Amino acid sequence: MRSQDSKGTAGPAMPTQREVDEAAIRQQLERIVEGIRSKDLDSLKQLYARNVVSFDVEPPLQHVGVAAKLANWAKVFTIFRDVTYELRDLTLAVGDVVAFGRGFGRLSGTLNNGTQTSGVWVRATFCFQKVGGTWLIAHDQASVPVDILSGKGVTDLEP
Repeated sequence: MRSQDSKGTAGPAMPTQREVDEAAIRQQLERIVEGIRSKDLDSLKQLYARNVVSFDVEPPLQHVGVAAKLANWAKVFTIFRDVTYELRDLTLAVGDVVAFGRGFGRLSGTLNNGTQTSGVWVRATFCFQKVGGTWLIAHDQASVPVDILSGKGVTDLEP
């Protein structure tokens, strides 16, 4: 639906609440990317719900709470001299107070020993909850497919 000005002429359509929310969520995910690139735990902390549950690629099976999530990022930051995170093929489904996104993520960069790594693509899922008007990550998951016969993760796939 197009809005009309005082003379009755059609102007640009006003964005729907869903469009506004989707843009806000995409902005939050861009903040995740930037926080990782800058190794900024304080900025990352602002993007997660206090009781976030994370199913990350390293043990244990779940990390509960923002402190546990930030400890994972802190570990990554001690391994990498320079780090980059990329999201690809992101799709979002947005409701009134919850939303989820899925796509592929890749962590890469220069390790502390100088080795350049192109990283591994993982399946990435983000679940958001609107808290006090702000979309926060309440759950995330990074995973790799598993070869059932060998029991080993398959890490050479690309989107």
